[in-house]
Amino acid sequence: MGILQNLSKALGIAKDMDVEEYMDTVELENVDLLHEPADFYVKPVALESESDIKVIMDELKQKNIILLNITPMMRNQNKLKQLIGELKLYVTKLNGDVARIDNEKLLLTPAKVKIVKKRA
Repeated sequence: MGILQNLSKALGIAKDMDVEEYMDTVELENVDLLHEPADFYVKPVALESESDIKVIMDELKQKNIILLNITPMMRNQNKLKQLIGELKLYVTKLNGDVARIDNEKLLLTPAKVKIVKKRA
């Protein structure tokens, strides 16, 4: 038996447990309560309506990094372009950065946090 198998057996983690299922379980156990609060957070936000723009801007003001899911807004391409334009303008004025992760996700950073966009 390998080290990871022994460890998972000792911890009571089933060999066939899905990683996503395990992560959901860990999140439900409020693991963050065991740690000190962080200065800044990475927060997932779904862009579902125009009102989400204010939430995103407020989070960026608090120096949090936003992982933005644009899937809910993809059915309305014109509105999506408008809202992303507003966010880009805001982030630029804030001296932050924006990068596309994939077709459905963007990464938005607050002031003085830049994203390396070149692949190594």
